[in-house]
Amino acid sequence: MIRAAILDDYQDVALKLADWSALGKDVEIKVFTQPFAGEAEAIKALQGFAIVVGMRERTPFPRRVIEALPDLKLLITTGAKNNAFDIKAAAERGVTVCGTGATGNPTTGIVFGLMLELTRHIGFENARMKAGEPWQVTIGRDLEGQRLGIVGLGKLGQRVAKIGQAFGMKVAAWSQNLTPEKAAEAGVDYMSREELFAQSDFISIHLVLSDRSRGLINADDLGRMNKTSYLINTARAPIVDQAALLRVLQDKKIAGAGLDVFEVEPLPVDHPYRKLDNVVITPHLGYVSEQNYRKYFPDIVEDIRAFLDGKPVRVISP
Repeated sequence: MIRAAILDDYQDVALKLADWSALGKDVEIKVFTQPFAGEAEAIKALQGFAIVVGMRERTPFPRRVIEALPDLKLLITTGAKNNAFDIKAAAERGVTVCGTGATGNPTTGIVFGLMLELTRHIGFENARMKAGEPWQVTIGRDLEGQRLGIVGLGKLGQRVAKIGQAFGMKVAAWSQNLTPEKAAEAGVDYMSREELFAQSDFISIHLVLSDRSRGLINADDLGRMNKTSYLINTARAPIVDQAALLRVLQDKKIAGAGLDVFEVEPLPVDHPYRKLDNVVITPHLGYVSEQNYRKYFPDIVEDIRAFLDGKPVRVISP
């Protein structure tokens, strides 16, 4: 019997959100609900598994991990690509890599949830009322009329722009490849990098992590932001200089930040972000929606069945 590992199923829902009977008795499935402490633990735990299913980038599969798993034949990622999987190394080892579909734009909701918590303090005031406090203590700030600066005007950036406009926000954008003409086509203003950071009330990042974008948002950019401005990052933490961001937050050089992504995930319990009152943090909820999961797991079943039948689908090539 072929052994399959489903990794990082934090909510323990993988076997509930798809019909796994299509695999019959051909596959023995083991679900891992806790993250591995590191590569060594992952390598030890995954010995003997021919099929490994990863949830996005929660468990990376660089070359050294792939090469340490001699029984691995099929590696699956949720979504159509995964920057934490070494696709070339997998191909060299004869490991097939497959992806899944996705649905909706769940990250968009997290962007505005973070913005609303930072400005209207909904969760904070809810916790106070549940604790028996008599009434409100905060003064909220309306999103209407505020400038939303978007770094990266791709599919997700454009979606965020439209919702920002629905809130009555003034929306502008910048990225390395963006032109005034492309910005105009998307219905937003174009600003230079310097203007965007200096004049926006909110900066929201929507870039793919790459060698080009790693560390792109630096101390100079953060230094141009106003004391009343907020940074929202639901993309990837390394796009922003984390040491510089921590400094401006600790020194209150900006109003605050809403962060759904971190350099180390899960976020260490002693990380300074957990203690700052001007930071709203969420545990990488961007893609974690019921609709998305109900697409991921049935597609995973299809990937496994097709691979076993010798006709793999949704193959990701180097």
